[in-house]
Amino acid sequence: MYDYLIVGAGLFGSVCSRELSNAGKECLIIDKRKHIGGNCYTENIEGINVHKYGAHIFHTSDENIWKYINKYSGFINYIHRVKVKYKNRIYSFPINLLTLYQLWGVCDPEEAKNKIKQKQITIKNPHNLEDWILSQVGEEIYNIFIKGYTEKQWQRSPSELPTSIIRRLPIRFTYNDDYFNDKFQGIPEDGYTKIFNNLLKYIPVKLNTNFLDNREYFLNIAKKIIYTGKIDEYFNYVYGRLEYRSLLFKHEILDIDDYQGISVINYPDLKIPFTRIIEHKHFEGNKDHIKKTIITREYPQLYDYTNDPYYPINDDKNNKLFDKYRRLAKKYPNLIFGGRLGEYKYYDMDEVISSALRCTERELKHE
Repeated sequence: MYDYLIVGAGLFGSVCSRELSNAGKECLIIDKRKHIGGNCYTENIEGINVHKYGAHIFHTSDENIWKYINKYSGFINYIHRVKVKYKNRIYSFPINLLTLYQLWGVCDPEEAKNKIKQKQITIKNPHNLEDWILSQVGEEIYNIFIKGYTEKQWQRSPSELPTSIIRRLPIRFTYNDDYFNDKFQGIPEDGYTKIFNNLLKYIPVKLNTNFLDNREYFLNIAKKIIYTGKIDEYFNYVYGRLEYRSLLFKHEILDIDDYQGISVINYPDLKIPFTRIIEHKHFEGNKDHIKKTIITREYPQLYDYTNDPYYPINDDKNNKLFDKYRRLAKKYPNLIFGGRLGEYKYYDMDEVISSALRCTERELKHE
């Protein structure tokens, strides 16, 4: 009998497997997909590491997490910079002093701040995303950068969405166009799949294996289960279904050196069905000798329970439903839920690692 069965070979499950195995525990990891790595999986095509499930840039301000992930791969010193294309014009993004110059010709921070104040719309007690953004930056920035992208991503009008979806809209009154503010940032030298190969070294892994197809068998082969799938699905939707947003990725190999000159361009225009184009060779910066390029168009999708869940919809209704499942899970001391789906929480990669390390620390402390 195994000490732990880990369901899901994504980041949470793989880190848990590694740490528990290092502590002498017998682990088996299974995944219903045909590959390890979850949504971080990269596949080498034409000499380019393709992010099969959307762009993944590792970034963190936690030095311990940065040191941890660097044990499993070297990292390229990549700084994530994004552009926005709207009605055939390119804008710097996130919104910074160059963006405001492109919009209004303002050249210094004080002039830009004054212009923003002039553009703000007075809305008392803004209760939705649209009103909140308009009260912060006005119509022009809202229409170019926020309205269309948000509506495509969530397939709802921003006037129907809570302000918590954006939380804050960063406006930089400097020319800093670094997408992330974290101290540490990079792309693994040989793609993310190498990290998972190293994390799972000497740990038995079974792919194309769905826990729910053979639940009774798997419940009896390990003392404890770490489950990284959907918590509502595990409990047969006894309280109802949690809601997600999904994505569709369309990959294309092109017989040209370079398609767009940068790794990511966002497309907020509602007339364009996708939200962004990713060009994978720009993540690594050493691919000029490859005379082809690979792009991915990213299309938001409704989650219909047949496609993959990506973004939990953490509104009040879903959070209350998740809390019922969380309380139910506490009745099963040998069952641990973790990761985005198990915890119904949007996590960045460093947060997933941190959560997995806390999980295994608790397990080893209380054994």
